Amino acid sequence: MPTAIWALLCGTFMVRAAGFTYPFLSYRLEQLDLSTSVVSRILAAFGVGWFVGQLVCGWLADRVGRRTTLIGAMSIAALVLPLLAHLGSTSAVFISAVIAGAVYDAPRPIVSASITELIESEEDRARVNGWRHFAVNVSAAITGFAGGMLAGSIGVAPLIWANAVACAGFALIAWRYLDADRPAPRIATARAEYRAALADIRLWLLTLASLAALVCAAGMFCALPLLMTDDGLSATAYGWTQLANVAAVVTLSPILTPWLSRRAATAPMLAPFAASSLILGAGMTVAGFASTTLGYSLAAALLVPGEIIIFIAAGNILDHLAPADARGLYAGIWGSTLAIAVILAPLVTGWALDQGGDALAAAAALASGLLGAVLILPLAALMHRQPPALRKPVTQPAG
Repeated sequence: MPTAIWALLCGTFMVRAAGFTYPFLSYRLEQLDLSTSVVSRILAAFGVGWFVGQLVCGWLADRVGRRTTLIGAMSIAALVLPLLAHLGSTSAVFISAVIAGAVYDAPRPIVSASITELIESEEDRARVNGWRHFAVNVSAAITGFAGGMLAGSIGVAPLIWANAVACAGFALIAWRYLDADRPAPRIATARAEYRAALADIRLWLLTLASLAALVCAAGMFCALPLLMTDDGLSATAYGWTQLANVAAVVTLSPILTPWLSRRAATAPMLAPFAASSLILGAGMTVAGFASTTLGYSLAAALLVPGEIIIFIAAGNILDHLAPADARGLYAGIWGSTLAIAVILAPLVTGWALDQGGDALAAAAALASGLLGAVLILPLAALMHRQPPALRKPVTQPAG
């Protein structure tokens, strides 16, 4: 792989492995004696920032370049994340949560666009994306397990500081190893590309299907803590669910990634995407009925095949849709689905627990997974009628 891809993958692993801020934010907010509804809203505010950040970073990646956008976003993260560890005012925490959310997952559209730009073969892209998400899933599970083990002894604040330090490290990696940015396209050309993206019904169908499926995937790190807290389980119990998750990732990724890579070389991965949505819905349905650490650990493991498949399949479908000059924008629009899922998952889970308890939370998760699978049907019909996006040759890679 190009050096830039290695640098981006290593940096991604580093910030995800130290990505304690969001999964443990609810435990930090408990220290402020806030109600469940206020905590849910602050978590949703973080998700609002996440949504805006994906769109802005995708846009900036095309306009000002991958390297500049990544360095700027990670530098802001290094400065703002520690505020969440120490602020006590509810309004200040809300504002900080929005800003922190905007830069927390900023590398996602940049890395996605760079993989598509620098690696030509669909099979190779799928393989790289598979191992990329293997690293992301393992590092996220490490985050949950290590954080769960450490939160009780050292507190949440030092964990958030570790996240900030990792972001600063990623900014240094980007400065050292990514190529200089190419000149941005003319504003008129850029505007035409953005209008074309917003008018692409195939992109919006993929976005809606992804949103429905990722509400279940996001439940792993934003709804699961709410469910477990409602059952009186501690942060340490949450850590054990993450250990189950990483065990499943390590076991299943070497099996699924080669098969998915070969599948990517033949046709857009629409059927695997639909299957992944059903798996994710089933996993969170099990979580809705769980009440013990063992039950939640089983749910965390069941989510893994869905997580592996959906990110590879969605990336493959996106490769067939995105024009060469708007890869960052398309990746940013798609990346915003996870951000919206982060907003919806705690709100839906909190509402379900208040209105109908565990049974309603499970039913909502199952319905979301089914919706994601059903929305693939019209997307498949459109993609069979319309040709893939035309690829333009890349003469100079942009970090």
